[in-house]
Amino acid sequence: MSIKLKLLRVQAGLTLEELAQATDLTRSYVSKLERGISTPSVGAALKLAKALRVQVEEVFAEPSDTDPVLISRAETKASDARTKMPRAPRVVSGASPDRRMVAFVLTPTEEPVRNHPMSHHKGEELLYVLKGRVSLQLAGRVELLNAGDSAHFNSSIPHKITSVGKVQASVLLVVAQEE
Repeated sequence: MSIKLKLLRVQAGLTLEELAQATDLTRSYVSKLERGISTPSVGAALKLAKALRVQVEEVFAEPSDTDPVLISRAETKASDARTKMPRAPRVVSGASPDRRMVAFVLTPTEEPVRNHPMSHHKGEELLYVLKGRVSLQLAGRVELLNAGDSAHFNSSIPHKITSVGKVQASVLLVVAQEE
């Protein structure tokens, strides 16, 4: 992912500083993404994709072919238990340019990333907790969601998802983008 993000930035003719300014992300955060030290939130990925003028799946996933049916096979890699670094969000649907909806499987971090802004972007989000428990912060409101719980909200509301409890959470996040 890191090499891919840097390649997309270079292909767009942007410096690290220009990409950071275009996305309202810090230069340090974008640098960490490019070096593979951090994994972008969905909100950050949407901002990066817009600034780089690519589909969001190009930030996260391999490009799809022209088949109108997308099959996404399960991955066998788990997050690194020693570093507690979750794997990158995996696009499970919406990797076609004619789709307005993108679905990701995420493994939220156990602690909010320091200096990481809350995500916000145009559109709607549907979050479904697959495993574990998460804290969903929506502006000043906090909701604790267990496996099987869901939340549907306007994604222009600043939001952040954090794993809580002993079991590493896994969530399905569906983002419907406005045109």
